[in-house]
Amino acid sequence: MISRLFNTRDTHFRFNGGIHLDDHKAESTGQPSAELSLSGQYTLPLRQHIGAPAQALVSVGDNVLKGQLIARPGAAPSAALHAPTSGRIVAIDARPVPHPSGLSDQCIVLEADGEDRATDYSPVGEDWPSRSREELLAALQDSGIVGLGGAVFPTATKLGSAREWEVTTLIINGAECEPWITCDQTLMQENAAEIVRGIGIALHLSGATECLVGIEDNKPAAISAMSKAAKASSYPITVVSVPTLYPTGGERQLIKVLTDKEVPAGKLPSNIGMLVMNVGTVYALERFISTGEPLITRMVTVTGDGVRAPQNFRARIGTPLADLIQAAGGYTASANRLTLGGPMMGYALPDDTLPLVKAGNCLLVTSPAVLPEKPAALPCIRCGACAQACPAGLLPQQLYWYSRARNHEALEKFAINSCIECGCCDYVCPSHIPLVHYFRFSKTDIRSAAEESRKADIARQRHDARQARLDRIAAEKAAKLAAKKAALAKKNAAAGDDKKDAIAQALERAKARKAELNKDDKQAGSSAETGGN
Repeated sequence: MISRLFNTRDTHFRFNGGIHLDDHKAESTGQPSAELSLSGQYTLPLRQHIGAPAQALVSVGDNVLKGQLIARPGAAPSAALHAPTSGRIVAIDARPVPHPSGLSDQCIVLEADGEDRATDYSPVGEDWPSRSREELLAALQDSGIVGLGGAVFPTATKLGSAREWEVTTLIINGAECEPWITCDQTLMQENAAEIVRGIGIALHLSGATECLVGIEDNKPAAISAMSKAAKASSYPITVVSVPTLYPTGGERQLIKVLTDKEVPAGKLPSNIGMLVMNVGTVYALERFISTGEPLITRMVTVTGDGVRAPQNFRARIGTPLADLIQAAGGYTASANRLTLGGPMMGYALPDDTLPLVKAGNCLLVTSPAVLPEKPAALPCIRCGACAQACPAGLLPQQLYWYSRARNHEALEKFAINSCIECGCCDYVCPSHIPLVHYFRFSKTDIRSAAEESRKADIARQRHDARQARLDRIAAEKAAKLAAKKAALAKKNAAAGDDKKDAIAQALERAKARKAELNKDDKQAGSSAETGGN
């Protein structure tokens, strides 16, 4: 175990590749975070997590309270959904949602009444260490908490499986390596004590015996705040300052940097005894346990040269993005692009009428001067820069050619599923080839082909089962028919024997009768002759 003597260490290891980027963190950290004012209406997608969508518990016209459960978890993994404020349900239908696909999804629309009346919370409270793990996990099921670092995996499910995998090390991801985004940094500076208490709860639930908090060294205030809070606690927490290098915040990359261990391809951190959680997630965990409030707010960065006053806000889930833009001073004249997330892994949004979702850590508004349109792609010159930059140790050039050829076998051989879509290869490519787009398409293509193959296998199995059933039925019919024929033949044979016997008996009777008649005739003749003498 790493020593806790100073609660902070600078020892670190290196992962392959990575790139140095202008971080643009100062733009949104010049002032403390602000609580966003109530919006008039909130749109709440039922699918804000990995897995099955939540199932609505309310109907149009229902009045709800802040924090009230309005959708329960669906088939696991899934997460609950709660009302961000009090008001009335005015619609439950398909609405546009912030997603790379641009598709609509089922949403609950809440019209706020402005009173912000909360339901009666039932917090576990300060005595949580005395509660059983099962009791805490059961309570956590309805908290709505998911991973807030991007994966949005239901936290109750993640912590519930930790002991099954014999997790020993809890890693808290405070790296926040992507440019412009500062919501985690701000949260660590302002709520370090709550985060540390959340880490204690996560340690208790996961069974881990140590915790490493990784924070990039371009966040000295966050490192200082977290170190002080860790030192004041009784938990085995070590705060580690790591070099600023994108994408250190990737799960596998952070594990390598902190422990020098590598997660095997196709495996999860839990396979090597690790559990990774985001600082925002453990903060939400502590808030739920101590106050009973479910996940209805999150810290979100609104930044870029396309807004007048970049800042971090504590905003309700479901808030229209336009309200966040307005809170940040509104658009500048040069704003031309709206991105959810950072410039490397985020995705463009068509407009600001979409709602804030649980995964929404940053709203980036930029001008062409900061984020210009990418030039037209040129032929690959095989320079190898993409391979040098790849943090997953892949060969993007080879993956590119196989993606174009839709050679699934080769793509899987070259471990395309290990690609974390960080965008490093895109960034360094001198030919401006949108490599990540090719890889993302290929992953979807492979999954679709696998699904089609699975469906074909099921169809074939069903056909074979049907054919076997028909053959069995035909064989049974044939066997029954043969048995019936045999029985009939036996019956006919028996009937024939009886008939023969009857005929023989009749013949015998006839013969006996004839003999009797002959005898009578002879006697009659003899009598006649005697009488004539």
